[in-house]
Amino acid sequence: MADATSSPEPTCDVDGTCYCPLTGVINTLSRKYAMQLVSIIGAHDSLRFAEIEDHLASASTSTISKRLDEFKEAGLVSRTQYNEIPPRVEYALTEEGHEVRERLEPLLEWTMTRSGTATQ
Repeated sequence: MADATSSPEPTCDVDGTCYCPLTGVINTLSRKYAMQLVSIIGAHDSLRFAEIEDHLASASTSTISKRLDEFKEAGLVSRTQYNEIPPRVEYALTEEGHEVRERLEPLLEWTMTRSGTATQ
């Protein structure tokens, strides 16, 4: 029996195939520009799509859109649409998104010190 300080046990199927509980999160965060988007959105209360594009100029519009959809589905980002003309949509990190960002900060800091460059 596992105590409160041990790591969670992997989930295993009847055939013995086991899955790490982090698989879904790792798959989402390992996609291109995912970690940068978490950092960019988290550095602001909310951002419009064009503002996100400005902060991440090297990413294509379709890639940013895909990541935002994936984040929304994963519960990391909220999407608020305002009924205005022209239409306005803003993205913000959810509580879970902020938790992910907090946990990514040490990794991003380590990467910056290792490479000697700032991340976007």
